[in-house]
Amino acid sequence: MSTLLDTGYRAAARLTRAYGTTYYWGALLLPPHQRRDVHAVYALCRLADDIVDEPDKAPHPAVPADGTPAERLDAFRAWFFEALDRGTSDEPVMAAVIDSLRRRGTDPECFERFFDAMGLDLTHTTWPTWVALRDGYMEGSAAVIGEMMLPVLEPTSPAAREPARSLGLAFQLTNFLRDVDEDLDRGRIYLPQDELAAHGADPHLRRVTPQWRAFMADQVARNRTLYAHGAQGLPHLPDASRRCVGTALTLYERILDRIEAADYDVFHGRIRVPAHEKLALFGRQAAVGALRPSRRTA
Repeated sequence: MSTLLDTGYRAAARLTRAYGTTYYWGALLLPPHQRRDVHAVYALCRLADDIVDEPDKAPHPAVPADGTPAERLDAFRAWFFEALDRGTSDEPVMAAVIDSLRRRGTDPECFERFFDAMGLDLTHTTWPTWVALRDGYMEGSAAVIGEMMLPVLEPTSPAAREPARSLGLAFQLTNFLRDVDEDLDRGRIYLPQDELAAHGADPHLRRVTPQWRAFMADQVARNRTLYAHGAQGLPHLPDASRRCVGTALTLYERILDRIEAADYDVFHGRIRVPAHEKLALFGRQAAVGALRPSRRTA
């Protein structure tokens, strides 16, 4: 591997470890040739997301420092697609991203949907219904992430696709439920407005009421249904990929457990799975892998 690509993949791994701990720990269960591709996909999504959510962060190359968030996102999008068309980039992280996507044969249309969804964060602060949130926003910000990751996971059957999409939705819905307070600070509510109204729940109160508790219980139930469908894809993945995705699924579902244990109080401190639980689960899955080597021969 060239110095440029090696530098880029290492930087992508650092981004994943710093901001996507569940992805990072899960990817450790993969062979290196797959692990680096998980990091590359995550890094691209992280850099785009930062333009929308962290406007004070130092701009990435080719992104104007003094532009509006929309201008910066458009510049990043154009830079990405130009690099994808050329098949390379002079910037290390983008070079690693392009190398990964081209090797894996990831459909470029996924990234059209992804960037469209990122742009919606700049124009939409609420969503009227679950269907509008799911199909209008999460299609490009979550379901499509499952599609991006699938070539990296080397599925054994096309039947893995729809569960992968559901798992992407499930992960993001868990983030929405956990991060209500943080999203309010950004002026956004990623919750169905009609269902909030039906329960008489108001997240702006930033406290647990009977109405909020009932609303959240329904959202958690919906989230668990998505995880159950996502889990149906596990038998269609090779051993290492199955352990990786299964670990991420388990860790994210435990966030729901902790939300329930906190009586749905997502307003006073970010709910997390403790590091010792992550390490214990990772250790068990790694031990299984050591006892059952991958059947991959090429």
